[in-house]
Parts: sequence; C-alpha cells; structure tokens
Amino acid sequence: MIELRYGAGPEGRRQDPTMRAFRADRFGQFVHWGLYAIPAGTWQGRTIEFAAEFLMHSAHVSREEWGALAADFTLEGFDPAEWARTAKRMGARYVTITTKHHDGFCLWPSAYTDFSVAATPSGRDVLGEILDAYRAEGLATHLYYSVLDWHHPDWRYAIESDDDRVAFDRYLDFATNQLLELAERYPQVRGFWFDGTWDESVKANGRWTHEIEQRLKQRIPGAIVNSRLRADDRGARHFDSNGSLMGDYESGYERRLPAPWDRSVAVHDWEACATLTQASWGFHDSAWAERGRKTPAQVVEQLAQTVSLGGNLLLNFGPRGDGSLAPVEVALADEVGAWMAMNGAAVHGSGPAEGWDYPGWGFYTMPLQAEESAERSALVHAIVTRIPVSGILTIALPPGVALRGVRALDDDTAVSFTELDAHTAQLAAPAATGMPTVLALEIAPADPESGLREPNPDVALV
Repeated sequence: MIELRYGAGPEGRRQDPTMRAFRADRFGQFVHWGLYAIPAGTWQGRTIEFAAEFLMHSAHVSREEWGALAADFTLEGFDPAEWARTAKRMGARYVTITTKHHDGFCLWPSAYTDFSVAATPSGRDVLGEILDAYRAEGLATHLYYSVLDWHHPDWRYAIESDDDRVAFDRYLDFATNQLLELAERYPQVRGFWFDGTWDESVKANGRWTHEIEQRLKQRIPGAIVNSRLRADDRGARHFDSNGSLMGDYESGYERRLPAPWDRSVAVHDWEACATLTQASWGFHDSAWAERGRKTPAQVVEQLAQTVSLGGNLLLNFGPRGDGSLAPVEVALADEVGAWMAMNGAAVHGSGPAEGWDYPGWGFYTMPLQAEESAERSALVHAIVTRIPVSGILTIALPPGVALRGVRALDDDTAVSFTELDAHTAQLAAPAATGMPTVLALEIAPADPESGLREPNPDVALV
C-alpha cells in the first residue's frame, strides 16, 4: 500500500440521500454551449473536421479573434425553458451544463474575468437562467467546469520552469475563485463535473484537486464530484496509485461503454457521456458531423447497457449559436421520451440484476431497492435490443430463482413461456418495432425440489 496524502478518501461508496438520488436517476442530459456554437466548426470559410468546441485550438484562432465572437452571442433563439422541457420529455432526471469550456468563455458574469456573458450584448446571466429553468421542471443540476483554459495567460500545459510554476499557481488561484464563486451564486446545484485535467500541469497538482473538492463540498454539503477532477500525489488520475476511485463516481467512459458482460464496473458508481453526432460536443454545422448521428434506438440501447452495469448515461446536446435546439435533436429526444414514458421503470431507479448473466439479445435490470433488501426482487426487466435469428429468447435463470410470469412492460400483456428445465426458460421473441422491447419477468424463490427434475429433451416452445 502506497502512502498518499491526496489519494482516495476513506469513506468508500457514498450512500447518502444525494448520491442515492443521482444513482437512481440513471439518465441525464449534457449541454455543451458557448461561443464555439457560433462558427459551428467553420473558420474563415474552412470547415474543420474536429469537435466544434475545439475550434479555437484546431483552427489556430487568436485570443483576440475568438473573443470578438462575444459580440455575436445575442441569444435570439435562446429559450432555457424549452431546453428543460425537452430534457424532461426525454426522460432525463438531471442536466450537466458547461459553465466554462476550454476556450475560457464563461456563461455567468464572473467577477474574475472580463471574458463572460457580461461582455455580450445582453449581459444576461445565461447560466442562472438555465439552472432556474431546469429546476422548475424538477431536474437536478450539475455544473461542468474546464480547468484547461486557452484564454487565460497563466494557463500552462506543463510546469517546466520556475516562471511556469509562479504563473500556474496564479491560474489555480483564479480557478479556485471561480469555482467558489459558482458554488456561492448557485448553491442549489447538486454536483460539479470537471474536464480538461489531463495535462501534466494539473497532474502535478494533486493537492489542489483534493483541496478544491473538499472546499466545494463544504460550500454545498452533499455535492457530487466526478473522478476527472482528481490527481493524487504521483499524478494518477481517476483512480489513485493504490487503485481506489477518487471522486464520487468514475467519469472515464467517453463515447464508449464497458463491455456488456463486464459486471466488475458495478462495484462503484460510474457515468458515461455520449455524443449524438460523430464526435462533436458543441454544435457543428457540417455534413462531416452528421455522419454517424445516433438514432433513438441506439440511444436507448446504450442507456439499457449502462443501467444493466450500474452506471448513468449523460447524453449530450449542442444548442446552436442563437441558443435554439437543433430540430433533429429535439425529435430524437421526443422519440426516446416516448419509449421512456412506457418503459422508464426499467431505467429510473434500476440497476444491475444480480446473478443474471448477459444474455446476448439484450440486458437485464432490477429495481435498486432489491440491492438494499435481504429479499430478492420479485421483478427483473429484460430489455430486448437484438432479436435472435431463431426468433426465440433463451432466459438462463440464476440459481434458486424460478420464473413465475412474463408480461410486456408497455401494455401489461402476458407473454407465454416454456420451462426447459429448472434453470432455463424460452419464449418467442417480441416482434421487431424499431425500438427495444421490455419484458417484465416475475420471479420467486425456486422450489428446492425443482432442481432435481430431469430435463425433458422433447419439450416444445409454445
């Protein structure tokens, strides 16, 4: 065991009400919005086939030229109430909103920089309006903050001299002031989501990452902080040098998920973040960005896989430069929401189905209260995402579990099944509809004598 001053805390997995609520939410909306939405991936007539929010860096735009975009941040189509309604219809239970991305532009009128909404034509506290709108719809709010800052003169990628150290210490003071300012201005937020912490300069400052986490939690008791903030004494990120998770949940799954059979990830809380387009988080107005746009069925499948492994899915939206949501993203949100309205019980308040192995044709989830009770849950949800060529679903039952009934979750229709033996059942796969189907499996403890029955090799599927 390596002795660390700035490694993981001793408390382990949190079980307080705030963390339990986050865990039960399972589905959140990510929003990337800032000055980068105005050029939308194109600079001086040249489209950059890279993430829109990186345009300042990838197109080599100067601070002065990029700063001039603030004059065009005029909010003609900005309606935060519509953003919040869209998220709620989709079935999201929380939102994570960018307060400051890598370009340094702040969506709140920070007292510590002149590069903020205060310098735009309206001067409005855009962040405050967004947070108020989401809370009005009953959604919890989280604040994204990029430690990386291309606008600030004291930012350093690495500490290579005494001058770098002095400058970066000034920068960390600036970031501390901004983060405490956010906590004071918006004390109702539930958590902080950090980004831009992969550079050597931050990894060499494990003490700062540890201390700012503690100070934010002192300002907002119960606040949730992702693992991306933290570095330990030796520069390890997410997990300290002893392999223990830093922060309250693992935040390393970006545009990817753990393997569907990898149940090991469920030992701690985790969240995956996913884009709707090929690679961009901010609005990218190009044919390049449209390639690989996710369908509602793909989003639901990712959500099902995430919940089955004990994680949350944070699905990103990139509003346009005028503040309006792209119609294609609203349409997707509504289609996902229609599915969630009928099948959300398999997602909200659910998690891994203990003992139920990955079946190949979909995913199993179980109500979270089953984890906290000595009793087995009487219900498991089978989310069918792939119809086998055979048209038959095979259900392998965990030891000691009997299948008592099956019904379709969306309309409560009973579904017939056949027991092949004490541990295996089969049923006809649901008809393909273009979206996953959810089956509610009613289970009970098995009769101890049932395991002694000899399988009937001639049984037929009914």
